Amino acid sequence: MLALLTVTVIVFAAQQASVWMTGADLVLEWGKKDAGALHAGEWWRLLTPVFIHAGPLHLLVNMYSLYAIGPAVERFFGRARLLVVYLLSGVAGVILSLAFNPVPSVGASGAIFGILGALTAFLLQHRGVFGPAAQAQLRQIGFLLVLNLVISLTPGIDAWGHLGGLIAGAACAALFGPRLAAVAIEDGTTHLVDTRRWPAVRRRAVGAALGLLVVAGAILALNR
Repeated sequence: MLALLTVTVIVFAAQQASVWMTGADLVLEWGKKDAGALHAGEWWRLLTPVFIHAGPLHLLVNMYSLYAIGPAVERFFGRARLLVVYLLSGVAGVILSLAFNPVPSVGASGAIFGILGALTAFLLQHRGVFGPAAQAQLRQIGFLLVLNLVISLTPGIDAWGHLGGLIAGAACAALFGPRLAAVAIEDGTTHLVDTRRWPAVRRRAVGAALGLLVVAGAILALNR
C-alpha cells in the first residue's frame, strides 16, 4: 500500500516538474485516458491514468482514501493481491470509462473503488467467520459506497470509471481473493487459515488481466 502511495506521489512530482520546466504537464498529456491515442496504439494509457492526477486536491483526496482503506485490504489479501486488485480495478475503470465517457480522464479513483469493492465482497463472503464485526463494518462500507457513488454523479466526475473499478474489485475478490476458515490446532485453539492462498490462484489474476485487454480491444474496435 505504501508503495502505491509513493509511486503516485512521485508521478505527481514529475507532473509538477514538467510544468515548471516546459510550461505543460507532459506526464498528463502522455498518460491520460484518451480514446484517440488508444486507437493509435498507445495501450499504456489503460494503466497510466491510475497514477496521474489533475491537481493537488485530486491527489490528496485519492491518497487519503487509499491510506484509509488500503491497510484493511492488505491485512486480509496480502501485499501481492492488494497490488493486483488495485491495478486490475484501475484498468477496468479506464475501460468502462472508455466505453461510455469520451472525455479524457485521470485519477486513482477507479482503483480505490476497486479495493473498496474487494473488501465489501470479502466481508460478505466471510460474514459467518467474523460475525457481528463483519456486519458492522459492512454497514459502514455501505454508507461510504452510497455516499461516494452519489458524489460520482457530480458533473466533471468520471462516474463510469468509479463503477468499473467497483465491479472489478468485487469480481477480483470472488475470483482470486482469500478464503478464510477456522482450523483447530493441537492446543485446542482455532486459527483463521487462508484456504485459497495467492500462489494457487495467481494464474486467475493473469487470466483476468488478459480478459480486460480483450474487452478493451473490443471496445476500441466498436468505437472506431
